[in-house]
Amino acid sequence: MESLKKAFEFFKGMFLNLNGFLGNLITDYGTTTYVVLFMIIFVETGVVIMPFLPGDSLLFVTGALIAGGNTGLNIFLMAFLLTIAAFLGDTLNYFIGKKLGDKVFEMNSKYIKKEYLEKTQAFYEKYGGKAIIFARFIPIIRTFAPFVAGIGKMDYKKFITYNIIGGIAWINGFLALGYFFGNLPIVKKYFTLVILAIIVLSVLPAVIEFLRMKFAKTK
Repeated sequence: MESLKKAFEFFKGMFLNLNGFLGNLITDYGTTTYVVLFMIIFVETGVVIMPFLPGDSLLFVTGALIAGGNTGLNIFLMAFLLTIAAFLGDTLNYFIGKKLGDKVFEMNSKYIKKEYLEKTQAFYEKYGGKAIIFARFIPIIRTFAPFVAGIGKMDYKKFITYNIIGGIAWINGFLALGYFFGNLPIVKKYFTLVILAIIVLSVLPAVIEFLRMKFAKTK
């Protein structure tokens, strides 16, 4: 029971006060922060029942804090480790999808909702292999895209190419945004709003696609 309470407080802090959460994490654990962030990125991309972790904003805030100094963390090492985490996460997800196959679509559990899978499948069918790259920048779809690629038995050599490109672009892109722009006076002044904007803009493409599909069905 105590461990569940600690887990709840952990995720609560991460979602409601990401900047403070990461700041406290770095202060309390120092370079062990590399391991914690590695696992968060790995779990978000590699565990299909965990699509809600705040990857984009997490990367942005991490870059901003490292640029601010006094963290003891290196931006290049962080980028390398988190790129590896993103690559391994998508790879795991691909093989889970390949192993479980279409049975997952029949489950429709509260953790793996059929609507999420269908939405990702439509996105995948529209963009093909490039969906693996595009999906990196869209929460929820980011987690399900490699899973659906595995279900569709996408050629692994083709998948791994898109996986590497997408992982490098996503991790390094958001870390760089935070590193170079996260400490600008206007950004620091409205930091919470900036993080909220990142979340909204990240989710917006998926919402638009969902609404487009919903209205198309009603016609």
